[in-house]
Amino acid sequence: MAKKQFKAESKRLLDLMIHSIYTHKEIFLRELISNASDAIDKLYFRSLTDSSVGLNREDFEIKLAVDQDKRLLTVSDNGCGMTKEELENNLGVIANSGSFGFKNEHKDQNDIEIIGQFGVGFYSAFMVSSKVTVISRAFGSDEAYRWESAGADGYTIEPCEKEHFGTDIILTIKEDAEGETFGEFLETYRITSIVKKYSDYIRYPITMDVEHEHLKEGSKDEYETVIEHETLNSMIPLWKKNKSEITTEEYNSFYKDKFYDYTDPLKVIHSKTEGSATYNALLYIPGKAPFDYYSKEYEKGLQLYSNGVLIMERCADLLPDHFSFVKGLVDSQDLSLNISREMLQHDRQLKLIATSLDKKIKNELVKMLKDERETYEKFYKCFGLQLKIGAYTGYGMNKEHLKDLLMFYSAEQKKLITFEEYVGAMKEGQEYIFYAAGQSVEQIALLPQTELVRDKGYDILYLTDDVDEFALRIIDEYSGKKFKSVSANDLNLATEDETQEIKKCKEDHKDMFDFMKTALDGKVKNVTLSSRLKTHPVCLSSEGEISIEMEKVLNAMPVDQKIKADRVLEINASHPIFKTLSSLYGQDKDKLALYAKLLYNQALLIEGMSVDDPTAFSNAICDLMVGK
Repeated sequence: MAKKQFKAESKRLLDLMIHSIYTHKEIFLRELISNASDAIDKLYFRSLTDSSVGLNREDFEIKLAVDQDKRLLTVSDNGCGMTKEELENNLGVIANSGSFGFKNEHKDQNDIEIIGQFGVGFYSAFMVSSKVTVISRAFGSDEAYRWESAGADGYTIEPCEKEHFGTDIILTIKEDAEGETFGEFLETYRITSIVKKYSDYIRYPITMDVEHEHLKEGSKDEYETVIEHETLNSMIPLWKKNKSEITTEEYNSFYKDKFYDYTDPLKVIHSKTEGSATYNALLYIPGKAPFDYYSKEYEKGLQLYSNGVLIMERCADLLPDHFSFVKGLVDSQDLSLNISREMLQHDRQLKLIATSLDKKIKNELVKMLKDERETYEKFYKCFGLQLKIGAYTGYGMNKEHLKDLLMFYSAEQKKLITFEEYVGAMKEGQEYIFYAAGQSVEQIALLPQTELVRDKGYDILYLTDDVDEFALRIIDEYSGKKFKSVSANDLNLATEDETQEIKKCKEDHKDMFDFMKTALDGKVKNVTLSSRLKTHPVCLSSEGEISIEMEKVLNAMPVDQKIKADRVLEINASHPIFKTLSSLYGQDKDKLALYAKLLYNQALLIEGMSVDDPTAFSNAICDLMVGK
């Protein structure tokens, strides 16, 4: 039998297939099983309208067989089979797909789900095979043909004998070479794991004879090898079942087995969407954050299936960063795959699915917040930081999408609340949503800057994560109410009389404040009378866009250029220290300069910042204690 040559383009494509397109050699088995499933689909579809076929769905099967001595792996199906002409057209011309043509011929039939549509998956077999033999007999034909090829050199087609219709693909597995262990594809455990990983949800049984060791009947310690015909795949995807058929235990068990978690998920999102984006999705919100979640090592993404066949283990494009904690999978028959099902084109369909999932996850979280508050708070303690990061990044492009999901600790209610709950409880005439930032709720509660706001009866949101103040700055407002830091220099909470009194006092002591500012030698932009302090002697506030807390966060980053807020040292005119300062300005300016430095360092410590010169600070306090 004369050898036929592949076309020049096909030779180049075959070489590309073997060496470049597929990154994992194990993919070949997924491709061959998917093709076998397609062949069965075609015959099964015919049986629905042609009673002469005489086959029921349970009659179909994909068989795997291994001969380790001869290094043969066989994939057999009892599908439609191929004629000589079809062997020539489908296997002699790379990238010509019989499945694709069949789907186009029946494009009005919505229930046809054909996996292989690009005619190249078959050739992935050459990644692991020195020779590929295809024996096929078309249904309804008495003739069978053998197609055989050792690669790009060409192929032969000749008549042969085959008892039943269908196709056998026989791979002669390559010999092991340095760095390559092709023999693994002759091991039962390896074949089983590949089927489970990629083809577990093929809708026909994938079977294989598997050896097992069993205790001999009547013996206590003697074992025998028994060959059992096993079905390797589960066939029915959980996500394609009706929700009413699935128990909570089944959802949780699937999650823990599939995504290697030992705790139950907090939430299951099971949806089927049709229309512009048609897909099944089974999503889970974990009960706890993975140990590496907030690190660079964490990889987001959902498993991506096409008609039950795993295409990508982790498709990052299906999840926005702000919902990167979601685990799960998406199964769609409408994805545009290119020549390899392993690579996915970034097309409109994928974007539609991603957009739909983003909205679905947001809606489910809103529903959880409303109906399952305790569960939502558990979720928020694990992943709330990610939502706040999502609201801030990208110049706030997702702030409107996420702000209703955010929660902060309320000074008044002593618990986490939403912006909506804060605004709903605001006092009449309150202009702003007040917040204070610090390392912890306990530390923030002690800040002198909170005194006046709380004295007025206004609630304060406590911000304890580094990103919090940045997020609020970019969100800017909620329901028409601006966010305002209690450390901002323009709280506007004083009465008209109080404002006039403070203004007069500032004018009367302007020279003293200027002197103190000079004594602090550029450490502050200004020294002034405070309108926010009630009992504390001193505090720091800031002017401009960068707050003191933001300065701390930014300077903790590994960058050379440090940021400095425009600090303002505020003195409480109602505190006894103010009289002392006023007296020293007229009698002992050197001591006033020392007091200015002491008060500044005190204000730094209150803010949780380190003093510039701890030794000098300690010596100054000691000098005061001994009356110097």
